[in-house]
Amino acid sequence: MSSTGFSLGGPDGVDVALHAALDGIAMRQRVIADNIANVDTPGFRATSVDFESSLRAAIAAGDPSALDIETLPTDTPVGANDNNVDLRKETLAAVQSQFQYQMITRATSDRFALLRTVAGGQ
Repeated sequence: MSSTGFSLGGPDGVDVALHAALDGIAMRQRVIADNIANVDTPGFRATSVDFESSLRAAIAAGDPSALDIETLPTDTPVGANDNNVDLRKETLAAVQSQFQYQMITRATSDRFALLRTVAGGQ
């Protein structure tokens, strides 16, 4: 670690947490896409992704790499074809997920810019 308090030799907890968040968001986007693709599939049951609570716990425990990304069934009511995909709900979740992804990538970019400044790279 340098005298500035920054370690430039490898990823630290913040880097690991940001990477874990991106993994969780990417998994959520894949699940949402799968749900939307199966909107008319008889008997299909939609799922959702929860990683935020696990990420909070992992960060609190000091190990953000211990992320447990869970895929859970949704509580959306089942329709006439025994399918519970709600296209409006999935579309909103996709928009929210994209916004989260943009925020995390921006945080990652800002962090790299800060590290470049600290290292004297401007």
